[in-house]
Amino acid sequence: MGEMMRRMAEILRLALVAQVGLATLLGGAIGLERELGGKPAGLRTNILICIGSVLYTHVSIAMVGAAADPTRVAGQIVTGVGFIGAGTILHARGAVVGLTSAATIWVVAAIGVALGSGYYAEALATTLVVLVVLQGLGRVEIVVERQSTRSKISIHARPGPTVLEDLETLVRRTGLEILTVASRQENVDLVIDLEMRGSKRLHDQAMITLLHHDHVRTVSTGE
Repeated sequence: MGEMMRRMAEILRLALVAQVGLATLLGGAIGLERELGGKPAGLRTNILICIGSVLYTHVSIAMVGAAADPTRVAGQIVTGVGFIGAGTILHARGAVVGLTSAATIWVVAAIGVALGSGYYAEALATTLVVLVVLQGLGRVEIVVERQSTRSKISIHARPGPTVLEDLETLVRRTGLEILTVASRQENVDLVIDLEMRGSKRLHDQAMITLLHHDHVRTVSTGE
């Protein structure tokens, strides 16, 4: 009986080693794609989340008794990963970025749970789907966004000797083309009206960049 228990323990340890190895590979594949894209949750973050999910799942299944529910650990992992995902979401005066990184972390944790539960094929297939969504559909978005759109924004900023030139430079650095510029004094603010042309994503990036400028109070669109 004792020999059988030792063999079962060895098998469980070997399974755990294999699962941790797969978590490193699968989490690393997704993390590498994020890292190359310059995203906040990159290679190390995704690997660690995947490994942690595997360990929690595997150990909880191995330790529970017949009357216990091993699936409860999945709910606890989702809760913990939710806090990590929230840390990747940035808020800047109404602009929100990092949602894709947060969603990626959430899926990587699910892949870790699948590995820890022994669903290797499912975890591998999910990893491939995630990579296709992140990389393949990202290229589709670029093709779609090549269709130029126009937008008008109104910037309220504190006056300064080079504020207008600085804000125009920030917009042009995003890759947008400035079609018209108009400025006026309104109470204590310098109001700048810009008409821009470029892809939708660049318009969003320009809004976020402008909001981070020290002199800018608000940025509103003509929509």
